[in-house]
Amino acid sequence: MKVLAGDIGGTKTNLGIFEVSATNSPIHSVFELSYVSCDYASLEDIVTHFLAQYPETENIHNTCFGVAGPVIKQCCEVTNLPWIVSAKQLQATFSWSAVHLLNDLEANAWGIASLKANDFVTLNAGQTDASGNCAIIAAGTGLGEAGMFWNGEHHLPFATEGGHTDFSPSNDLEFRLQGYLSKKYQGHVSWERIVSGMGLVNLYEFLCAEANASPPEWLVEAMQVDAAAAISNAAMSNKDKLCQQALTWLVTLYGVEAGNQALKIMAQGGVYLGGGIAPKIISALQSGRFMQAFCNKGRMSHLMKAMPVKVIMNDKTALYGPAMFAYQNAHETL
Repeated sequence: MKVLAGDIGGTKTNLGIFEVSATNSPIHSVFELSYVSCDYASLEDIVTHFLAQYPETENIHNTCFGVAGPVIKQCCEVTNLPWIVSAKQLQATFSWSAVHLLNDLEANAWGIASLKANDFVTLNAGQTDASGNCAIIAAGTGLGEAGMFWNGEHHLPFATEGGHTDFSPSNDLEFRLQGYLSKKYQGHVSWERIVSGMGLVNLYEFLCAEANASPPEWLVEAMQVDAAAAISNAAMSNKDKLCQQALTWLVTLYGVEAGNQALKIMAQGGVYLGGGIAPKIISALQSGRFMQAFCNKGRMSHLMKAMPVKVIMNDKTALYGPAMFAYQNAHETL
């Protein structure tokens, strides 16, 4: 069965036609294109261009899009993009039989079932017989969080907006960071402002302010293209000490918030790290700092150590998820 799926993010929009089936290899890519989201006024504009490149769409009736923002009544105001995405509007525009919107992390969760063992890097093996709810957290342009409820037979993904909950400082340096960012963001400092691409930039700029230092000229130039990537690359290549400190701090705080989420969901079945940042800093995540922060939950530390923790290395997961959802929805409505 062919379905159209989309991964709609603040930076990129990825669309694809997929052949989906109930087999050990459930998903096969037929045609994919990627777009710079801010180059277009709406999702409809991107879909129109995409369909023009793949004219054999008469058999495409079921579609699903993962969108970076809260989906309410099948409508989403994209968090880091000036778009409103509406399933009703998409269905009217393109005459599809069914259109569904998922929160982007909910979409990621749906995609996990399509992955193979070599699509993951394990940070913590956890219990060999681990089962139960799962959590997925993804730092990228923003910070997404979702859960997967275990009903005794299979996992049912559900969305959250946990990335927008209040950052909780735990030492003097973090309290100063909160004060610094509170001024920048007019009061509310969420985890997304710290554990994300923008978060890495915020951490670096704060450390510069603390040290009364200025970025070197070569870094300033690189940051004009992609500030977070420039800082990360400088840190990973040991070119700048403050960049290294910022990345190390990001890894630690990533572990803190992943552990917070895992406790709230009781993710005894496992925790997955998705998004674009984790695969790029995998060596930093494997250093031990992430898991140390993840497990540092006082009387609940024993629970944390028992949870498997894996990094999703396949960057198509958020695109596979909507395809898997569209396929399942089509079969449930037959």
